[in-house]
Formats: sequence, C-alpha cells, structure tokens
Amino acid sequence: MAEIQPLRGWRYNPTLSANIDEYVSPLFDVVSARQREALYRNPLNSIHLSVPQAQDPAAAALARLQEWQATGILRQDQLPGIYAYYQYFRLPGSGREYCRKGFMCHIRAYDWAENVVLRHENTLPASVNDRAELLARTQLQTSATHGLYRDEDFELEAYLDEAMRSPLYETEEDYQGARDVLAVIQNAAVIRRFQEVLGARQVILADGHHRYEGSLAYRHARAAAGNTTGHEPWNYHLMYLTNAAADDLRILATHRLLLDMNGLSSEEMLGRLAEYFTVLPKEDANDLPEIIAGKRWAFGLYLDGQAYKLRLKPEAHALLNWDTTDEVKNLDLTVLHFFVLEKVLGIVGPDNQRAWPGVAYVRNFTECLQRVDRGEARAAFIVNEVTMTEVEAVCHSGAVMPPKSTFFYPKTIGGFLFSSIAGDEAGNLFAEQFQVPTA
Repeated sequence: MAEIQPLRGWRYNPTLSANIDEYVSPLFDVVSARQREALYRNPLNSIHLSVPQAQDPAAAALARLQEWQATGILRQDQLPGIYAYYQYFRLPGSGREYCRKGFMCHIRAYDWAENVVLRHENTLPASVNDRAELLARTQLQTSATHGLYRDEDFELEAYLDEAMRSPLYETEEDYQGARDVLAVIQNAAVIRRFQEVLGARQVILADGHHRYEGSLAYRHARAAAGNTTGHEPWNYHLMYLTNAAADDLRILATHRLLLDMNGLSSEEMLGRLAEYFTVLPKEDANDLPEIIAGKRWAFGLYLDGQAYKLRLKPEAHALLNWDTTDEVKNLDLTVLHFFVLEKVLGIVGPDNQRAWPGVAYVRNFTECLQRVDRGEARAAFIVNEVTMTEVEAVCHSGAVMPPKSTFFYPKTIGGFLFSSIAGDEAGNLFAEQFQVPTA
C-alpha cells in the first residue's frame, strides 16, 4: 500500500524560528486578497514561495528560494526524519480544546488508478498546472497536503507524543486561531515502524488535491525522460498524515449561497421546492443549524428574511439519476445539488453546476444570513457537515463528492516545513535502513 519516506526538511533558521508566526502563511487556495497584501509586506514570509507575486511567479519564487538558502534564512536539517505536527484548536460554541495529531513525511505520488491514495473531489486543470509549474521550477514543496489513514489501535500516536516533548517550535496562533507545533523523529527503527504501519494502508486525500496532482504531473514529466530508479526525490510528495479514527478530526459544513435564482421569483422557488421537499416555515433563522442537525436530507433555507426547514420527501430520492455510486447519491449535498440546482433551478449536471457562477460556498452560517439580508445573495441553503464515515465510503466506492463538500479544520499552514525534491537533496534518505520491502 502506501510507501512513505523520511525527509531532510528545510526550515527557517533558529533566530527566525523563534518568531515563526511572522513567517507562516495560509495555503494558496484559502488565503484572501487582504491576507496576501499584509503577508507580502514581510520580505521573509513564506507566501513569497507559495504564492509568488510577479509577472513570472515561478521564476520569482526560485530566485527568492536560492537567495534564502544561500544566506542561511532557510537551513536544511542534517538528518532525515518524520516530522510530528500537532494543531490545537477550538470550535465556536465549544469550550473543548482539540488536538489533531499527525506527522509530515514524503509519500510516493501514486496515480489515482493505483488505488493507494484516494481522492474525494475533482480538480480544476488551471490550478493543477499552476502548482506543477511552481514545483518544476523550484523543486520545493512549501506546505503539506492532508491525508488520512485509519489505525484503530493508535500505535503511532505514542511515538508522536514522545517527540512532542521536545518541540522544534510552535506558533502562538495562526491565521485561523490554531496553535501549530512541530517536532521531529529521527530514530531509524521508529521511522521503519511508521513505514510498516502505512505500508498496510490506503490513504484518503483530505485536502490539497491540486497540489497533489501538481506533484503527479511533475513526476510523470520527469519519468518520461527515462533512466529512472523510482526512488528519486521527485517521485514523492510532502503529506501531513492523520488518523481517521481520531475524534479530533473535524469536518466543518460548507453552506450554499444562491447569488441568483436563474430567473425564478421567490414564490416560484418555493413552489418548485415543494414538489420534492416538505417545506416548513420556522420562526428564527438562527435556529436552522440545530433544527436540521443529524437529520438525513434536511436543509435550512433562508429566503426574503424568512427561514424554512426543508426535508426531501422519501419517495423523491428515486428520481436522482446521476451516473454515480449509491454512496454519493445518499449524501445530503448530492441531494441538494440534484434537486435544488438541477430540478428546481435548471442547472443540469455536475459539470454545469461547477461552472455556474450563481452559487457561492460559505462556511460561516451568520455570514450566509447577513449576505441575504444585504441583498448580496437571493437565498442561503444551510447544510449539515459531511461525516468521516461518508468520506471513507465515497472514496472506497471510487467516486467523488459534489464540489466543496468537505472542509477539514484546521488547515495546515505554509512555511512550517519545506521539502525539497531536487536530485542533489536526497542525501542518504533512501539508504537501505529506510527501505520497506513491498509485499
């Protein structure tokens, strides 16, 4: 199954690491324009490598990387290791502090057809090309994608906890309110045990599909030149792996805002919805998340200042005729996209829906209501979060979810650890002690 390898990470030098909060950055696909402008003002922030600002972005990132390496801003660890990465966070309305435990390593960049790394969403070609070009020029991975393995025995957590007794550094609070802590495991026997555990498992890609496919594209391009051993660093991808069995793995809901209703009036919208849903007016829109919580195929609707609870009529589900698996058809979001976007609004098929500019994806419930009240959107559809069980079922069925189905929280951050895939960076990473025989 999944082959993982240790790496000699590149990190900010000890003086800069003491203030690591000043140099980390959000992932390229979640950083807002306002955040970017603030981060660009710091000439040493990692955003200059992950989201370079120039006419030729990849060239600018390469020039800056070479400068930082030459001047000691970034230094490479002497020994290969697996990097323990913990994220401490709280959720709104909860007094509990969660700790998502995981580790960063290199994983072989498997093609989807190999059925080792499994995806749950499709990607946009333009975004993949952007990531592949940046990787090809810099041969540097600035942030880890997020993968999930399942281990009900939680064997690896003991090693991670031990490493965390001597952290390398930590943030006070990152852009999303989490506290990030990094440590390293360099014991060859322990690393081999990590390899053995992952070698018996598949990995579900939770977050970072575009970056992963960028690595795949670069690997294919390099392999096409021939004369390869299969162990060159460019065969591998930087991934943050967490245990899907842990209850600190949180997936947040992503609600749907209708920016327009494709020519329908509010009355027409409600009338068409009533063909497929039981539509019940509710007194207070703020109660919608609680009203639908835990209920299958149930949604909140906020339209013209009025709240409604929607629940699909049981007999209507048989009309869902998209060519996909039962695991996907049973998802709340598939029901929403089919019956609301296709049957009610006339936006036919997943491809047309992905391209339709009339829908926006918003995680903050209050923002949904406010944008409707301000006239920035016509309606808000409030949804339940997807469960880890549903994610695993869809991935193992070989299908993908509707767009923006999952938001694994918190996100990993950029600049905490850099990974080089340049040929001369390999050192002794692939020495015999780190090779696990394939079955």
